[in-house]
Amino acid sequence: MNDQMSVTAENFAWLISNFVNDVPGVDHAVVVSSDGLVLTSSRDFPEEHAEQLAAIASGMHSLAVGGAKLFGKGECEQLIVRMQHGHLFVMSISDGSCLAVLSAPTADMKIVAYQMTRLVENVGHALTPQLRSELREVIGN
Repeated sequence: MNDQMSVTAENFAWLISNFVNDVPGVDHAVVVSSDGLVLTSSRDFPEEHAEQLAAIASGMHSLAVGGAKLFGKGECEQLIVRMQHGHLFVMSISDGSCLAVLSAPTADMKIVAYQMTRLVENVGHALTPQLRSELREVIGN
């Protein structure tokens, strides 16, 4: 872990990597700020790819949130994109931030979605403005 990170930031980053290790078929995960920046990503996910995924997830999330509001369908909870060689899941966390997950085509989509929901429900409250600011600072260094 990074010496510059608080215990809370280290724990949050660890939880994301642990999620990837524990959920069968999940390849990578990133937590994305409302403005499309990577707050943390799973271990072994190249920084360049994490940034690209963050930009994609942020744009898709923003469109879905706007569409849900436009058509009076309530809050946008999750997006799932099924691709030929895998899936992209995007789930709202708080204040416009989201969790983006890439999975293998063999991943059980119901299990991935369920585990994402559990992760967001259990740790979403920890993503305070202070933690977001700290994570941005550490990523920026």
